[in-house]
This record gives sequence, C-alpha cells and structure tokens, in this order.
Amino acid sequence: MLTILIFILVLGVLVFVHELGHFAVARFHGIKADEFGFGFPPRIFGIVKDAATGKYRLVKGNKEVVSEHTVYSLNWIPLGGFVKIKGEDRNSAPGVDSFASRSAWTRIQVLGAGVVMNFLLAWVLFSIVLMIGFPEQVDPKNRAKYTGPTNVQILQVQPDTPASEMGIKPGDVLLGIDKQKVTTLDFVSNYIREHRGQNIAFDIERGNEKLTLTGTPRVAAPEGEGSLGISFSETSIVQYPWFRAIRLGFEQTYMKTAEILQALGGMVASLFTGAKTQVDIAGPVGLVTLTKEMSDLGIAYLLYFAAILSINLGIINILPIPALDGGRILFVLIEKIKGSPVSTAVEGYVHQIGFILLILLMVFVTLNDIIRLEFWSRFSG
Repeated sequence: MLTILIFILVLGVLVFVHELGHFAVARFHGIKADEFGFGFPPRIFGIVKDAATGKYRLVKGNKEVVSEHTVYSLNWIPLGGFVKIKGEDRNSAPGVDSFASRSAWTRIQVLGAGVVMNFLLAWVLFSIVLMIGFPEQVDPKNRAKYTGPTNVQILQVQPDTPASEMGIKPGDVLLGIDKQKVTTLDFVSNYIREHRGQNIAFDIERGNEKLTLTGTPRVAAPEGEGSLGISFSETSIVQYPWFRAIRLGFEQTYMKTAEILQALGGMVASLFTGAKTQVDIAGPVGLVTLTKEMSDLGIAYLLYFAAILSINLGIINILPIPALDGGRILFVLIEKIKGSPVSTAVEGYVHQIGFILLILLMVFVTLNDIIRLEFWSRFSG
C-alpha cells in the first residue's frame, strides 16, 4: 500500500506540473482558465474569486460555476491535476480571452508548455539528486576526485539468469561473498568464475536493508551474460555544490532525453524491419514495481526515477498522437497550412479514437506487466 501511495504521489506531481505549465502560459497570454484542479473530478470543493466583492468564496461539490475568474478546485482522484481552458474545444463562447481566438503560435505555446515543464522538472530533480549525493562509477584515471568510500555495485541484472532468480537488483551494493569481504572488482569476477556450479551467498546492502542472497553460477552461460548474469562496477557517492549540480543536472536531462529518443526510434524502426528490440514498455503495474525498487534504495534513487518518468511523460505528450498535446499541436499546424481550422467534429472524432487506442494500449501493457512480473503470485497469499 505504501508503494502505491508513493507511486500516486510521484505520478501526481508529474501530471500536476505538466498541467501547471498549460495554466501558467495561458494566463500569461490573457487566456482564461475556467478551472485549475488538483486531482481529477469529482470535485470535493473549490474556491473562486467573486467578481462583485473581490473576495474568494467556497464552491461545494460538482456545482457548475459561471464566473469570469478561475475556479481552483480540490478533487477526489489524486492523480495530478487538470486545467480547463476557455475555448480549447472551440465550442465555448468566443472572446479575446478565448484560446480559440488566439494566433497559432500562441496556441502552440500553451499546448507545448506542459511538455516544457516536464523537462524543467527533470532538470530540477536531477540537480537535487546530484546535490544530496548519488553513486557514480569510479574513473580509475581520476581517483582523487572520490573522497568517500567506494563500493562494488550491481549495475544490471539480465532476466532469466541465476542473479534474477536470487533476487539481486540493480543498485544493490555487494558487501561480501561467502562471508569474505568484497574489496575489488577482480575479486568478485574471480570468485564467481572459480565457483561455477557451486552454491554461493552474497551479502548485499539495499538502501538501509542488509540481505543475504544465495544462488549457483552457471557452468555454461550464453555469450555476453556471464555465469550469474550481472554487470557491476566500482562506485562512490559523489555530491556536488549547487552551482555544479544545476549545470550537471541540465546535462543529465539532455543525455537521458537523447537516450530515450534513441530507444524510441529503435522501437519504431523495429516495427518496419522486424528486428528484435531490447526496449521494454512498462504499464502501471510495472511502474509500481519499479517505484518499490527505487524507494527501497533511497530517496536519491526515487527522485532520479521520477526525473526519468518526467522526461518520458514529456516525450510521449509531444508526439503527434491524437488526444495528446502533440496531436493537438499537429491540428494547429494543419490549420496554419490550409488557412482554415479542421472541422470541429472531425478533430473531435480523431481525438476520441486516439484516446480509445491509448486506453487499449494501456490495458495491453498492463496485462503484459501482470504476466511478466507474476503479479498475482506475488500478492496472493
């Protein structure tokens, strides 16, 4: 339950910041926002400025509010937030404060602002992580840089290997093997190689938890996997002063964005070439599982994970997919090219179809998560 609450909180912050971007840029351009809500309806209550008195008054429940000011609401479903912008659906009353009456460039700014905010949030989160300290692979040529203790840390665990069956996870710090203290990378490599086919015990540290995990390295392993199916490196916790953390946080945001775009491009290309892709798509169940793993490792890992999610949310939203921000921007560009808006009915149908397809994709990915992660076996009895 705690993991689910943490996931809801993380997702809620990402979505809320995204919607805050739309709201802030709309108001900057003088476009009215009918409502800005924390969470999704039904509404618990809201507050709105009274035009006559200039004071804020309380709005209870889902009562419709007609006001020239924005209703700020608290809603029952705690998954981020939403903003209702006047004229966004082109059906509301026209006016100078309407989204529909503004230039294409202004509308694109409003629609793209949520994506920009997600990238800015990732930058902020990466910067915080670098300030509070995060493991960094030790550079043998620059050891003087690392003033703190170094550890042997698991970087990757291949699926369906002895390591995954043992329960070893990326981020685990390897303290000992068969009660012998781990001191170097060579010690780990040599010990595993010399004890293939024999049961060995790993003493590991995972966040604030100490565990002992046992397993048997394979005598014969597929090429590139190793006897256990892990990759590891010497790491050290490195903290940066705030001014360096901000610069490095920006660089991290840029690099992670490039990596995700490259992986996404490879996945799309594989649909046409038939090539096998290593990209995994996680749905809600998979994300909850990842949230549990990151929170177990500590707050720095959880913030790092949230930054990656924020970048993913920004990238997905800017793609020209109906019902998403990128799809709406595409219709604005089509209008600019052809000189007149696309029919409201046609645009509405396209977005509805896109939304249905997105829901079906989410259902498919969720079912895949349940099968892959053996969800029911984990939580039954």
